[in-house]
Amino acid sequence: MEKIKNLYRRLREESPVPRLLFYIGLTMELLMVIVDKSNYTNPIEGYLFRVTFLLFFAKLALTRYEWKEWALIVLLEGVGFISYRATGENDIIRIVTFVAACRGIPLKQALKYTFYVTLAGCLAIVALSVTGIYGDISLTQAYGRAPAETTIYIGEQEVAETRYTLGMGHPNALSCMFFMLTALGVYIWFDRLKWYTWLFLILLNVGVYMLTGSKTSMLITMTFLFGAGVMSFAKTFQKRSFAYVCGLLVFLLCIAFSVDAAVCAQRVKDAQWNEFFFVNPRDNDHIVALGKIDRQISGRIISLTNSENNDGMIQTWSAFSCENNMNYYFDMGWVKVFYRYGVIPGILYVLANLALLWRIYRKRDGCALVLFVMFAVYTVVEAHLISDYIGRNYLLMMMGCGVAGQYSATEE
Repeated sequence: MEKIKNLYRRLREESPVPRLLFYIGLTMELLMVIVDKSNYTNPIEGYLFRVTFLLFFAKLALTRYEWKEWALIVLLEGVGFISYRATGENDIIRIVTFVAACRGIPLKQALKYTFYVTLAGCLAIVALSVTGIYGDISLTQAYGRAPAETTIYIGEQEVAETRYTLGMGHPNALSCMFFMLTALGVYIWFDRLKWYTWLFLILLNVGVYMLTGSKTSMLITMTFLFGAGVMSFAKTFQKRSFAYVCGLLVFLLCIAFSVDAAVCAQRVKDAQWNEFFFVNPRDNDHIVALGKIDRQISGRIISLTNSENNDGMIQTWSAFSCENNMNYYFDMGWVKVFYRYGVIPGILYVLANLALLWRIYRKRDGCALVLFVMFAVYTVVEAHLISDYIGRNYLLMMMGCGVAGQYSATEE
């Protein structure tokens, strides 16, 4: 028994095995994200998820935790188990295990590795597409930009247009990955960026917009670059509590707006119908305002009424969700959190984000604040971060390192 204890201690504290297990699992998760962005359908994805879970679980088992941390891990894994029994999906168990396995892994090191692997994968997809080897370079279809009055109410056919995908299946996927890589790269090398780097990224963002026509990602990326630039050139602003209070308020507003949209989607749809046919929305100013916002975000609110059961609206939410909520997709990410995973897991995820924001505030990490806020805003209209692909959500690593006491704004 003593020999087994000594072997376990050496594996945990003296060997590279725990870190190796973590990076093998992370590599597999990142490669699955890349494959998902390509035109290829992964036939063994479910098996690979199980393998990465076992790798992260092994890393967790070879990591030292305090008893309070073990209690939290067990509690959250219990929530994940209940979710698994309710939905048949093990997403929460995998996410909790991954976040816990981040302990002892330097944050910036893991994010740099994530950046390089993701960038290499995206460039490979683009190269295969533009050379004609694999993947379509563009996509011609209707993109839902026409007003509802002409398409839904009157029934006119929307004019198709061609936009570039560069092998990623959809223009929004291309612009999304550009935003994610830009945000991650700026965060990693924040203190080293020169003015011409910021200018180059702005011009590159405009170029991606010209290829994809994705206004949302272009505006989100531009806002991120502006916010991060302010933090870079006005460093004293990073130390002011006011900036972090504003970040908190924006985050809470994103959650509140998403819940409000889930409550009022049908009324918004009815008000738009009434306004078109009777020149009167027949509802209050609140619903009218939501309708105006909905038009600016390409009908994402009324899209919650597209199914027979109005999937995504608040009446389809439950404490731990259900199997029927696992296969219906829509763009509103925060709504998806509560619809797909349940109200209780959704609240816990919001609390985890707040804990991360508190850690960011204590470290006075201005760039992390901008990244956090823009990810929150982006998740209002897109569900990229809310996924069973762990490698999509860079905040999970930041949460894991934060809980483990490894988070550092200056870490190299």
